[in-house]
Amino acid sequence: MAEDISIGDTLRDLRAERDLTQEELAEAARLHVNTVRKIEQGGTGSMETYHRLARVLGTTTGRLVAGQPARRQNHGDDNKVSLLDMRRAITPPVGLDGHAALPDEEPDLADLRGAAESFARSYHSDRYRDMATLVPRLVTSAHAAVNHYAHTPQQADAHRVRSEILQLAGRYLTQVRAYDLAQTALTDAVRDAATGEDRLNAAASIIGQAWVLLRQGRLDEAQELAADTADQVEPRMSRASGEELAAWGWLLLRASAAAARNNRPDEAREAITLARTAGAALGGEVTHRLRGWVSFGPTTVELKAIENEAIADRPDRVLSMSKPLTQGSSTSDNWNRHMLDVAKAHARMRHDQEATHVLSGLVRASPQWLSHQRLAADTFAEVRARRKRALTSEQRKLAALFAE
Repeated sequence: MAEDISIGDTLRDLRAERDLTQEELAEAARLHVNTVRKIEQGGTGSMETYHRLARVLGTTTGRLVAGQPARRQNHGDDNKVSLLDMRRAITPPVGLDGHAALPDEEPDLADLRGAAESFARSYHSDRYRDMATLVPRLVTSAHAAVNHYAHTPQQADAHRVRSEILQLAGRYLTQVRAYDLAQTALTDAVRDAATGEDRLNAAASIIGQAWVLLRQGRLDEAQELAADTADQVEPRMSRASGEELAAWGWLLLRASAAAARNNRPDEAREAITLARTAGAALGGEVTHRLRGWVSFGPTTVELKAIENEAIADRPDRVLSMSKPLTQGSSTSDNWNRHMLDVAKAHARMRHDQEATHVLSGLVRASPQWLSHQRLAADTFAEVRARRKRALTSEQRKLAALFAE
């Protein structure tokens, strides 16, 4: 799509393709016709409004609202430019009255949560361009919903929905290394969950916070936050729900990861052992894409135990422990992260052909995700440094990906 095509232009074109009047489209989407007119004339709508319109028009919300293509998230000043919309959404300017200027449409919390679930699927399918375009609008709509429902019976629900949306934003921002902005989103998510009296949602937000702290190298803080929260939410195993077990288990995994990186192997093993207890109680993987833990179960625990072995630079253990595992119902991001550990272990063992094959498989499965992974670039650099002959065709493709 050309960069000068607005949402209104796209909406008008899609409506015309389906031979709908503005009135017919508004009725089918359960909107007032003035809302359709306003958007087509260059105005803005809430994210759930765009989601409703896209459903009726038989297109993706991403196609409807896509503007300038998202740039790859690099470390330098480019990050400031490509994340500008996200910064505006998460930290909007606030006036003298203490409020930000937000859309004035009446929100629909069910539609807003439905849109968030749809975009979470985009995140876990590694469609980062969709995320960079869609999530800022979703966050803005969540802010508007909280404002709209202040001092009403729906206030707590609005805060819960915004907490889930901010968790989604925080996961994306952590993945693209916008750590300070991710931390802002996730701390706000905790506060929203607390306001909405949703203890498990707050715990899920803290799981996300611990990940940010890990990525920033704030290991003591990450371990303390995760371990203390795990103590507070530890369920009674005999009657714990799947979500309670998953939240507790993931907090233990975060504590273990921090300990492993902080040269505290005994504490790391102890946390993994407890997490295995939660996984065994579940008996399989459970998934909730709007929670900070997303997916948890016995396979997830073993993947993270293997990651600890990779951190300890025991590539032989990584490879031996990974042999009996299959992806099963593990989410693609957890599994792909594990396969990066496998690729790195092969490289450390000088199995350069095997390392190349694993990386090539990740290119086919999740090219956008892989392009953001420093571990992948470092692993390929190690393989390439030992290569005395010309690169193979597989390696040339990897070289091109990491050079972008």
